[in-house]
Amino acid sequence: MCLAFFDSAASFAKCSKQTCVTNMQEENFIIEEATLADIPRLVDMINGCYRGERSRAGWTTEADLIAGDIRVEEDGLAKLLTTENVWILKFSYPSTGIVGSVYLEKKGDRLYLGMFSVDVNQQANGIGKLLLYAAEAHARSLSCKAVFMQVIHLRHELIGWYERQGYRQTGERKPFDGDPRVGVPKMPLEFLVLEKIFQ
Repeated sequence: MCLAFFDSAASFAKCSKQTCVTNMQEENFIIEEATLADIPRLVDMINGCYRGERSRAGWTTEADLIAGDIRVEEDGLAKLLTTENVWILKFSYPSTGIVGSVYLEKKGDRLYLGMFSVDVNQQANGIGKLLLYAAEAHARSLSCKAVFMQVIHLRHELIGWYERQGYRQTGERKPFDGDPRVGVPKMPLEFLVLEKIFQ
């Protein structure tokens, strides 16, 4: 099942009514639902975006905040992919395969967005913005009223990026109660809840 299929920036802009200004290395790409066959690549990319020294090559790293090299494990991702009302969208280039992904879960009349990842060697090229637009398009297709997320409170640059995309802090804070198997906080952390309400 293909939830969101786009084969170029132009076709995406036409479908989503978004203006896509990117620095992507290739014009053609596909945004679609990930499958179980994608798990090894997704796990490698997601962990490389968030954890360990490798993640320092990108701007989404949490290496200074959370110890460890694991953000997600294969069995955990497989469980998510087989859960009702959960989707993982993947961004792929024909020549290099998957370079981005985002986790989505319908919760009531809102869509939760998490584990947003772009390969550290492909960041700052507009891939994340296109994935975000695809997530929002999927939310609208489900008749959701909003998209929301949780962001570590110390990730000021990331919070600023989401705010520039129309997300706002709700004022709600949640404790950071992550599984120690996928990282141990180096300092006290909490989540801020951000939300974008559709007009």
